[in-house]
Amino acid sequence: MANASPPLPELNARDSSGRPRNVMSVDVEEYFHVTALSERVRPEQWSGLPSRVEQSVDCLLGCFEAANVRATFFMLGWVAERHPAMVRRVAAAGHEVASHGYAHQPAYRQTPAEFREDAGRSKALLEDITGVPVRGYRAASFSIVARNQWAFEELDRLGFVYSSSVNPIQHDIYGFPGAPRTPFHPAGTDLIECPVSTLEYLGRRWPCGGGGYFRLLPYSLFHWAIQQLHKEGRPALFYMHPWEVDPDQPRVPGLSFRSRFRHYTNLSRAENRLRKLLGAFSWGRFDEWLDLPV
Repeated sequence: MANASPPLPELNARDSSGRPRNVMSVDVEEYFHVTALSERVRPEQWSGLPSRVEQSVDCLLGCFEAANVRATFFMLGWVAERHPAMVRRVAAAGHEVASHGYAHQPAYRQTPAEFREDAGRSKALLEDITGVPVRGYRAASFSIVARNQWAFEELDRLGFVYSSSVNPIQHDIYGFPGAPRTPFHPAGTDLIECPVSTLEYLGRRWPCGGGGYFRLLPYSLFHWAIQQLHKEGRPALFYMHPWEVDPDQPRVPGLSFRSRFRHYTNLSRAENRLRKLLGAFSWGRFDEWLDLPV
């Protein structure tokens, strides 16, 4: 799965080199792009639904500015194409712009050619908007799993430097429980894969990298889990979505109980929880933590 070179960054930054101790990231997509809602919302319907992403991204920008945090924004190409000024606003605020693919289709449902076209299209689009090389990538719904590791080679060929597309847990939508918990080089590539954070506790692997778990579980558990990661010498690699700080977003009718619970629970609490987390620990961008050359 992985090889040993080139060397990976130290896990306990922020150190004398100035790298941040933890990484904050945002998966920029509309509320209707979420995989949990795909049972009722089809891609051909997206353009007819009300957009909420700009106001949600602006909310997150305000949270980060107040905490003096610079984050990595994994931008969905479909969104960037329709909101280029927002992308430039994110970059102008000092955040890293990275790719979330173009059409928010799980990588394990794509052929290598489809994946290559989707990832390459988003990279070119974002670079055209910002004028800055796009070096990071995150697959929709952490959809690089055991059966489609060929995606790492495609990302490497496209010129991506790193990916954060693996969530090394068991889950019904995503999950690669056999993957390492720490950054690794997928075999045959120079790409750095940075799995979202998990914690080994009581003989099991637990998610603690954000997303829906951060809304659904008590804040105190996440605070404690990050402290445990630091005791292990590991960073917290954390992620959020803009729609998670938008409690007034339209409700999609006809969803299953599971999808409603996952998507809508605690939306009204997420912003305050995020602000608390930003103040409790030090955070930075993926490219800073990886110490990539400017």
